Amino acid sequence: MTLSNVTATNATMRAVVWQGHPYSVDVVDLPKPTIINDTDAIVQMSRAAICGSDLHIYRGTNQGSPAPFGLGHEGVGYVAEVGSGVDYLKVGDPVIVPFTVYEGHLHTNLTTQMYAGYGNGANMGGTQAEYLRVPFADNGLIPAPTLEYTDPANNESVSLLNDYVMISDIFATGWTSLDFAGFEAGDTVAVFGAGPVGLMAAYSAILRGASKVYSVDYVPERLRLAETIGAIPINFLDADPVEQIRALEPNGVARSVDAVGYEQVNRNLTVQSDVIIGNMLAVTSTGGGMGTVGVYNPESNNTATAPRAASVHTHFDFPLSDFFFGEFKWGAGPSKPIDLAPQLVQLVASGKARPGFIVSDVVNIEDAPDAYARFEKHEITKVVIAFD
Repeated sequence: MTLSNVTATNATMRAVVWQGHPYSVDVVDLPKPTIINDTDAIVQMSRAAICGSDLHIYRGTNQGSPAPFGLGHEGVGYVAEVGSGVDYLKVGDPVIVPFTVYEGHLHTNLTTQMYAGYGNGANMGGTQAEYLRVPFADNGLIPAPTLEYTDPANNESVSLLNDYVMISDIFATGWTSLDFAGFEAGDTVAVFGAGPVGLMAAYSAILRGASKVYSVDYVPERLRLAETIGAIPINFLDADPVEQIRALEPNGVARSVDAVGYEQVNRNLTVQSDVIIGNMLAVTSTGGGMGTVGVYNPESNNTATAPRAASVHTHFDFPLSDFFFGEFKWGAGPSKPIDLAPQLVQLVASGKARPGFIVSDVVNIEDAPDAYARFEKHEITKVVIAFD
């Protein structure tokens, strides 16, 4: 891969951009980022993924930064340039870009700053571009120790790029959902949602020694993928998912996971944000744990940043008595890929984990608008944009 000079002020790059129009993204020319602070690095992207969280922006329901802004918060690339204050990275190093932005100081806010229109992300750009500026690069990037894994079955080298991309967000997020739920080896687990995050949660549970994993969704290809990794598919269009699982687990499951978030749908395939929490309360055994990593955005009428914001309804009645007498524990929030990197990177580098199995399509950046549309319609499972 040839590394380009990114310091020229008149240089441009191709990038996927949200212009503020629901169900539409564009690929445009933007100025290449340059070093602003001594601790910055410029990363030349090799792979970037489209995440389910990007669809919240795409649909116009996400409360974030005002449009336009670059999209994407998952990616792998090569260090193209470093500031004078970067000590541990050098030009040419392969790196994983975590979705969280390292801020260089301790802060007491409860929110996690992210790329691509979340929080301060609009000023940072997104990974679905040829280049990205990363602040506090020594702490804000995850080094990739090797780009290939030698398969002992046939002694062939296998690229790990698509696997590393998943550490940026969804592998770490799926893993974290189990931590939130208090998972222990041997537990039974129900994962609601078999999109990319849900499949990573099910995969993580299997890697970590779950006795049984139930994967709940309605998209046939997603459920097929879940079955290939050892999960038991539950199609909620066939029958109530709680009844299906309870028929197999009369006492309920030890852990349940919400991997969908506020745009989840009910059995009529209508958006209803409280379906999954009700199912989790009903299917989790007494003393069990629940983990929520699907995004829940606040309700808002601010159409300036989210044209369809008024369609978001995340307030609902919560049965506290069920929660109390169920003796449940419930954790929720975003993951922290940087904290999990020592575990997840080694699992991938050693060949023990291959989260890239989820990738259904690898496309050129010019095909990103079509890929977004197909992802929104559940025609594809996980899209990776390849720049090299």
